[in-house]
Amino acid sequence: MAFKIIKTDCKLLKTILVSHGFHETHPNSSDFNLMWTGSHLKPYVLRSLSEFQKVNHFPRSYELTRKDRLYKNVQRLQQLKGVKHFDFVPPTFIFPAEFQEFCTYYLKDKGPFIVKPIASSRGRGIFIATHPDQIPLDDQLVVCKYVANPLVVDGFKFDLRIYVAVTSYDPLVIYMYEEGLARFATVKYQAALRYSRNQCMHLTNYSVNKKNQEYVQNDDADVEDYGNKWSLGALLRYLKSEGHDTSALMMRLEDVIVKAILSVEMPIASACKMFQPHKGNCFELYGFDIIIDDTLRPWLLEVNLSPSLACDSPLDFKIKCHMLSDLLSLVGFVCHDPMLRQLHTTSGRATAAGSGSGSRDSPVSAA
Repeated sequence: MAFKIIKTDCKLLKTILVSHGFHETHPNSSDFNLMWTGSHLKPYVLRSLSEFQKVNHFPRSYELTRKDRLYKNVQRLQQLKGVKHFDFVPPTFIFPAEFQEFCTYYLKDKGPFIVKPIASSRGRGIFIATHPDQIPLDDQLVVCKYVANPLVVDGFKFDLRIYVAVTSYDPLVIYMYEEGLARFATVKYQAALRYSRNQCMHLTNYSVNKKNQEYVQNDDADVEDYGNKWSLGALLRYLKSEGHDTSALMMRLEDVIVKAILSVEMPIASACKMFQPHKGNCFELYGFDIIIDDTLRPWLLEVNLSPSLACDSPLDFKIKCHMLSDLLSLVGFVCHDPMLRQLHTTSGRATAAGSGSGSRDSPVSAA
């Protein structure tokens, strides 16, 4: 059993795979059971996969993970099925193409608005605008109404990172991991516009807030409700103690996740038929970033193609290690020596090579 990791540095994944009997192969090698990559795959790479090989991205996953494509796909279903059934994203405009539509909306609702580059991550290039003149027209941007009434804990704004696995788009099969992360800002939230430039108040990204001297690191994995990063479970226990209906909240979160993926089911399933040679070749781990307002209504902020697997705290390690192990078990791997690949492709008898009671191609879990 072999794996290769390309265009990303994932020590945790490597440790888990090696501890379960996998060995790492060269990034240029075609002899692997699992290829884990931090970017989209070229069509010719997908088409070259053998039946036993798996990769961690579907073709055209950017339909969900690029901010402009996500909003366009959700808006398409709003038009088809009604806005009330797909109202989990704030009013959104793609700049510069929809500048006039934005100006019309601005006459009715003065915002504020949050401005994001269409394909950035870790809070880079994000700012809050209160007037159309503050938004440049020479960049590809997503401009959406800012959720100005966030639910706060002890006065601090937070968002959720929820891990979601998709193992098939045809038929659609979605799994939501039972644990996740709540990530807190480091400055207490105030809605007044004079504070709109304070990133550590309005942005909950770890990469932004860890630079603030007020950031509190959690150094004990068994204490899940301390510092600026909690577990999802700890947050739910806190909210329940405050009298909130956490069961209803979880149902709303699941509804957002399922509907977001439904909005991209058609284009990704079509791409799979075109580029994926075998049904089980691709799977995906998405990182959903969701904010909850003070009515306990979830709003989808974005979906991450390759959610960070870095472990900067014991709590990170505990949650991400268990999540990755469950993901690999869920995906499952065929116990197949990738070096035998040539034997299976150079002979017409290859399809029978793994049949019979003595087959080496028995399904096993990786973790």
